[in-house]
Amino acid sequence: MATRAARGLGQYSGVARAVERVGERWALLIVRDLLGGARRYSDLKAGLPRIPTNILSDRLKELQEAGILRRVPTVRGGYELTATGRALEPVVLALERWGFSGLGEPAEGEIITADALAVTLRAAFRPDAAAALPPTEYVLHVGGTSVSATVVGTTLDIVPVGPGALPQPARAVASVDPPEAILELMAEPRAFRDLLAGVGDGAAVGDSSGVTVLSGRASFVKRFARTFRIEPIGPVGDSREAGVTASVA
Repeated sequence: MATRAARGLGQYSGVARAVERVGERWALLIVRDLLGGARRYSDLKAGLPRIPTNILSDRLKELQEAGILRRVPTVRGGYELTATGRALEPVVLALERWGFSGLGEPAEGEIITADALAVTLRAAFRPDAAAALPPTEYVLHVGGTSVSATVVGTTLDIVPVGPGALPQPARAVASVDPPEAILELMAEPRAFRDLLAGVGDGAAVGDSSGVTVLSGRASFVKRFARTFRIEPIGPVGDSREAGVTASVA
């Protein structure tokens, strides 16, 4: 039997093994971004602007040695998750839901990336509710980032859109038809968080709410709120702001 490296946690348990492999700082965020598909080193660095280049290189090497990701020969500087790495998806989505209640206001310099927004939407997706609703495409602009989320039955397909969007494989679902079933929405980050948390339930839209319909029917905001929802653990807001609940209205 192979011996564990000295950096092991000294416990024979699944949690200990998992933390040994992905518990280092930045590791799970790298996994999160690779859940969106293959990424080049430069793409990962752009999505994690505060990670030092030497740390990114170290984490990529460690995750590769752990069998969580691999190099993509056809993409220069490219990486993708292995089957073992992709198996972390429900863990990442659960962490997204768990951390949702403590978001608070965006701190200075904090950004929203297309990969992060896609994971938020996947964590919030309610296939049972979506199955009872007509196919709809939601074009979302949040914090300077834009994605298209197409929902057909219980299937959710998300791709980044707009300038700088990374190339993506073919969409998992066809375009929504008729085009009237498209909602284009712009939201401030905190207002979008409240919308996902069910604060206001999508009833209030407009400049004063931080949620603006750019095209499509305003009533589709309620459809979006039914399709995407994260139940907060405790008050919606910063966990350091005990008892403070934000409102879209």
